[in-house]
Amino acid sequence: MTRHLTVAAAQMGPIQRADTRPEVVERLIYLLRDAAAQNAELVAFPELALTTFFPRWVIPIEEADQFYETEMPNKDTQPLWDEATRLGVGFALGYALKTQDGHRYNVYHLVDKTGNTVGVFRKVHIPGHKEFEPWRKFQHAERLYFEPGNEFPVWSAFGGTVGMAICNDRRWSETYRVMGLQGVELVLIGYNTPLNYAPDPTQTPLQSFHNHLVMQAGAYQNGTYVIGVAKGGIEEGVESLAQSAIIAPSGQIVRQAVTTEDEVVVARIDLDQTKFYKGTLFDFERYRMPEAYESIAAAGIEAEMGLIDLPEEPGT
Repeated sequence: MTRHLTVAAAQMGPIQRADTRPEVVERLIYLLRDAAAQNAELVAFPELALTTFFPRWVIPIEEADQFYETEMPNKDTQPLWDEATRLGVGFALGYALKTQDGHRYNVYHLVDKTGNTVGVFRKVHIPGHKEFEPWRKFQHAERLYFEPGNEFPVWSAFGGTVGMAICNDRRWSETYRVMGLQGVELVLIGYNTPLNYAPDPTQTPLQSFHNHLVMQAGAYQNGTYVIGVAKGGIEEGVESLAQSAIIAPSGQIVRQAVTTEDEVVVARIDLDQTKFYKGTLFDFERYRMPEAYESIAAAGIEAEMGLIDLPEEPGT
């Protein structure tokens, strides 16, 4: 018996600052319908899919409130929920969340085929900086606008075990391994990645290579499917990476977007294929050697206690 699931990466082109929520939601619904017409059962949208990527500016936090959602669904996004329910399609939506007690997170919201919430993931690895840095062509002030999450949970949904991550999370091996230890079979990742990397311009021409490298490695080393979905194109004068992809547990890219605009990429996957890797080369219970990895956890604990100094992140 196999567990087939038809999945879609619903890549988006740029969202400009002047674009309204209803205009953006209309685009999301069009992508959802396109995916449903290709028999998709689960559609992954990008990070911050309702607004422009506002961390490229440093503005007063109160002014930035316009970019956050305080409840979900709300009056602007309810049509997306309604259409997904009518079509019987689940989805994952990235957006900025301001909680009732004033906390701010970059989140990924997973919804099942009936419109009910499966889970909400809070981005863990927050890149960039807090203060205005005049030497940059544009800012990357995510640390000003978002608090980090502190876990990588997985959920039983869509006939398998599903996890989520957001943008910079995809670059860290621990992201996949923590979910891999929980038996993850499908990881959904939304991203907004500027092609210009200001702290080290030598990395700029390697952005697309690094993007696929980390997701393919995470898929292979944890025997899981990975869907990476971008908001690409030129947004407010900043060019961002596209190349959304659906990646197999072998690490192979099985489908990839070919434009930098709104585009749906669909693949029919077999979640049972994850067993080929989880039960052989990456049989964690049999082959993993956690006693040899103690220094990883120890370094983190010592840093928290102030016993060692870790290098300051340059911004990313």
